[in-house]
Amino acid sequence: MSWRIVRLIYAREILDQLRDRRTVFMIAVLPLLLYPLLGMSVFQLSQFMREHEARVMVVGAEQLQQVPNLPPLFEAEHFAPETLGDPEWSKRITLDFTPRQSDTLIRDTTAKGSAEAGSTTKSDRISSYLTDNDADAVIIFPPDFALQLAQLRKQLKQRSPIDAEATTASDIRAIPEPEILYNSSSDESRLTHMRLQRILEQWRGQVTRQNLQASNVPANITRPFKIKPFDIAAKPQRDAVLWSKILPFVLFVWALTGAFYPSIDLCPGEKERGTLETLLSSPALRAEIVWAKLLTIMTFSIATALLNLISLGATAQYVISQLRGIAEFGTGDGLSFPTLAALLWLVVALIPMAALFSALCLACAAFARSTKEGQYYFMPLFMIMMPLMILPMAPGVELDLGNCLIPVTGMVLLLRSLIEGHYAATLPFILPVAGITFLCVLLAIRGAIELFQQESVLFRESERLDLRRWIIHLVRNRRPTPQAAQAFTCVALIFIIQFFANLAISASAPADPGFSYFTLMILISQVVCIGIPAMLMTIVFTSQPWKTLRLDRIPTISSCLVALLLATFLHPIGQQLAIWISQIYPVSDDVAASSQAMVKMLKMAPYAWLPFVLIAILPAICEELAFRGFILSGFRHMGHKWWAIILSAVFFGLAHTILQQSLAAIIVGVVLGFLAIQTSSLVPCMLFHMTYNGLMFFSTQWNELTTDTIAKSSVLRWVLTEIAPGQTSYNLPVVLVCTLLVGLLLYWLGRLPYEQTEEERLQQLRARQQQSNDVTGEATSGS
Repeated sequence: MSWRIVRLIYAREILDQLRDRRTVFMIAVLPLLLYPLLGMSVFQLSQFMREHEARVMVVGAEQLQQVPNLPPLFEAEHFAPETLGDPEWSKRITLDFTPRQSDTLIRDTTAKGSAEAGSTTKSDRISSYLTDNDADAVIIFPPDFALQLAQLRKQLKQRSPIDAEATTASDIRAIPEPEILYNSSSDESRLTHMRLQRILEQWRGQVTRQNLQASNVPANITRPFKIKPFDIAAKPQRDAVLWSKILPFVLFVWALTGAFYPSIDLCPGEKERGTLETLLSSPALRAEIVWAKLLTIMTFSIATALLNLISLGATAQYVISQLRGIAEFGTGDGLSFPTLAALLWLVVALIPMAALFSALCLACAAFARSTKEGQYYFMPLFMIMMPLMILPMAPGVELDLGNCLIPVTGMVLLLRSLIEGHYAATLPFILPVAGITFLCVLLAIRGAIELFQQESVLFRESERLDLRRWIIHLVRNRRPTPQAAQAFTCVALIFIIQFFANLAISASAPADPGFSYFTLMILISQVVCIGIPAMLMTIVFTSQPWKTLRLDRIPTISSCLVALLLATFLHPIGQQLAIWISQIYPVSDDVAASSQAMVKMLKMAPYAWLPFVLIAILPAICEELAFRGFILSGFRHMGHKWWAIILSAVFFGLAHTILQQSLAAIIVGVVLGFLAIQTSSLVPCMLFHMTYNGLMFFSTQWNELTTDTIAKSSVLRWVLTEIAPGQTSYNLPVVLVCTLLVGLLLYWLGRLPYEQTEEERLQQLRARQQQSNDVTGEATSGS
């Protein structure tokens, strides 16, 4: 590959994109306008919340004058500043004490709790009252509120402190409560209710202190001590925590958005303009074209993210200070600008993330027939990436070994920790996050190059989907084995049926489940959810079902023996992997309880062989027919053996609903897929699956072995060790020996000849031709 050609194509693509007004608007104009407009909106909102003058109707306030020495609640048409604590806020609430004929009706409505029969409801009457009087809220004092309050104060003065305290506890509950009527569907009314609630609570506290003084009880008896918080975090550290939650999310969202629109114009846009054929017919290699387009998309992605970051930094300090100032009766402390080190970490992390987003967008754009279709692909990609970006913002999600292995999420958590200044705690996770990100970028770039290598993908004709004709075409023109689209359809069908079946099983679970319930659960999950969909699609959509399911050939004895040995030697490795996975992603208490309940149900089996049939034989048949039969046969038409193996293994792992089981099942699925292709038969896979699951089943019995039992047997002492009470594992030398034996068996399988699909042969031929072109290009450039 010649980087000189890549630079030439890159310069051409950059120039073409800068001529596009939409691209310039998305990259330069929108970031410069978006955040100032957002700041103006926040300013208007804060001004509204601060300066909105609420109008409140007060019913029954005249009776408060009958109680002598009562703390003042009202002063003219406003609340008393002494009660409110802030004279400015007292002027923003206007009170109306004017008596009306409807006051008696609304007071009776609230007192009864419901309207009279045959008339409007209580909510309708209150809403009509607020609307008719143009009020945001209403404060209603019950008719005998002041009288009972005065009687209580009189009793407190006549009793001793001990009796007064008892009287207060019994009589305060008998005093009718003032009521605030408001409309929660109105922003003005809801805000007014929040203010009134706080004001009346402050006034109630003043009345309580007066009552205590009247009964000669110290005012602090109701609050014998105070809680004094002390925040050890300095203001720059608090600001860094806030920036660490905002900046990575905004940066990566705009990096994804900035990568998508140029990719749409560079692939389907050139298809519509007819310029892609000219570029492909040039001496440049497909890989050089992809790299040039990828660098172009990366440039605009980084530029979009950085301009948004600059615009956000220019307005965020004012915006967030306004948001903090919205709080009632308080103002914010302001927000310091992010440190230079935090900005440098953001720029460093932006480069690999922009490469990842650019490669994913380029792959989606290469698959699209037109710009309109390409825009449809943005939403699924966006919906997949958004949870990965939002997950680090959830409470309790911290940077650990398990979370750092999640793509995108690990990078966001790493950035959060670096911006907050936790360098020592972040250092052990830099390499895992960088490795996972680099692997994802490499796979995404490889996928984009593979799509550009296939002209059947680049120049697909636009067509309308007629579901009826499509199904008839699939049935009438059946091929010997399924296509990749049919394999994906089978996977989707399995997951949908599995989802609703799990809901039905959970809803019908008995209080004390037994072995019959366990049997029903296994039959539904294996036969109904996995086996039947795969068999039906095999019969309907393929002309050679036996070939699709890899049952058209009798396997050799050697391949069956190797499958049995491979499962046996892989079991200790799988056990050790399960332990490591549980340490990285700890098992929740609910999952552990569910696993213990299943072990308990297995012990209730009427026959000793029946659990082995349900755990080992039935999954070996159903899951292999589905994932190594129909699905793997379909994926092989993509043209890559290992892509087919990995995809089928991933879906095989996802079919196991528990996360820890899914991760371990993916590794086993890769071995099973390799075994299925190399032996060209499903029987060795079934034998492997049955043996592996059988050993897993019997290993639950080993967990009951104690340390003394293991020590008494020389064989068990060499093979097993107790890592925790009730949990045994293989010794490390056993795991290492089994790893060596598994490697030898896989090497033997790799030397077996296997039948390639037509797409795999064409892909190999294309790869050889590409290598020849690379050698020719290097020789030409050297001369």
